[in-house]
Amino acid sequence: MSLRSDTAAALFTEIAAAQGDSRLPSVNAGVLQDGALAWTGARGRFATADGGLPGPDVQYRIGSITKTMTAILVLQCRDDGLLSLNDAVGKHLPGVAFGDLTIRHLLAHSGGMNAEPEGPWWERNPGVSFDELTAAMSESQAAGPADRRHHYSNLGFGLLGEIVARLRAASWLELVQDRILGPLELRRTTYFPEAPAAQGFSVHPFSRQLDPEPAYDSRAMAPAGQLWSTIEDLARYAAFWIDPVHEVLCRDTVEEMATPVASDPREGLNASYGLGLRLIADDPQLLIGHTGSMPGFLAGLFVDRVRRVGAVTLGNATYGRVASLAPDLIRIVNTYEPPITQEWVPEPPLAQGTDLLGHWYWGNTPLTISVCAGILQLTGGLTTRLTPLGPDLYEGRDGYLAGEKLHVIRANGTIKQLTVATFVLTRTPYGR
Repeated sequence: MSLRSDTAAALFTEIAAAQGDSRLPSVNAGVLQDGALAWTGARGRFATADGGLPGPDVQYRIGSITKTMTAILVLQCRDDGLLSLNDAVGKHLPGVAFGDLTIRHLLAHSGGMNAEPEGPWWERNPGVSFDELTAAMSESQAAGPADRRHHYSNLGFGLLGEIVARLRAASWLELVQDRILGPLELRRTTYFPEAPAAQGFSVHPFSRQLDPEPAYDSRAMAPAGQLWSTIEDLARYAAFWIDPVHEVLCRDTVEEMATPVASDPREGLNASYGLGLRLIADDPQLLIGHTGSMPGFLAGLFVDRVRRVGAVTLGNATYGRVASLAPDLIRIVNTYEPPITQEWVPEPPLAQGTDLLGHWYWGNTPLTISVCAGILQLTGGLTTRLTPLGPDLYEGRDGYLAGEKLHVIRANGTIKQLTVATFVLTRTPYGR
């Protein structure tokens, strides 16, 4: 699959503007359409100091996109019954500061934990062991109370990485390799750079010369931002968030991770956070993914799961428009090549619920139960999709009735009414 020439030209114009305006030594980008890599582009001639060129197989450090993989490992443990998201951190890390916070707090950055570990800036210095990391932690450094707002904490993901390592009796890196990189065939995503790899730079504000940036082993903080990857690998990883691979995570768990949990009160859904994922309200859809930064490197990965498009971006600069470039590229694709309405085909026979189809009333309010894509849909004054749980029993999948049980009440085999969350639905107004 490839994009039209005018779409490709608009995408290249955008990355060229970002490279020039932000003074990026190099920038790499890829765009997904229908869940697959459809376009790649690069700009800049200094992936390395000696003029190495960027390209889709050149590694860059991905920074906090690493956190999404740590979050996957946590949700895998939850799905396997090894932990609950409501578990206190101290249950799995006895004696640690902030032990009363929950795993959910750490995933959503909603526990008020301080953003960075105590001591020298971890991103620009050799890493420390987990014991050294936690010995310097203190609840007196908290940025605020739990559940007040989204406050980003790199430190929290250092703790999450240790939790999954202890539960699985394997290192965090081994788990990433065995449970994510292997199944998704991300062969160029590694802990340390493997050639061809870019050099991280910052640009001097006045001389405009390149200053090499350090790239240390983050050790205990590795689960927050250590990994290196390529455009081709990140595109495969982005495709996973559109079409989940059950061996890694089931679709329902991905949906859970992509549900807003915490946000900055000033920005709301425009900049909210799920479970290990950044969320951007991009009318009319929600983009999910993450940004990344480490000294000399910037990255972005976002997908529109409904429209099945996405973008990944990598650059080797400490500052510039790289992470925010990914959503911009998605908007360009949606503008130039809006999704074509799916071809209509007749619905297959329902396994259950055919006798529920038609008009219903909640008091005098008209409702309708119909079927779309094989799923019962209740629309009108109350709206939800319905999942069968058993004979004459359904569960709301979304909306106000999400999780509520709908019961079919029969008399002599004939449906008398439907009840859900104290609402009574009848075939005629007020059942008269």
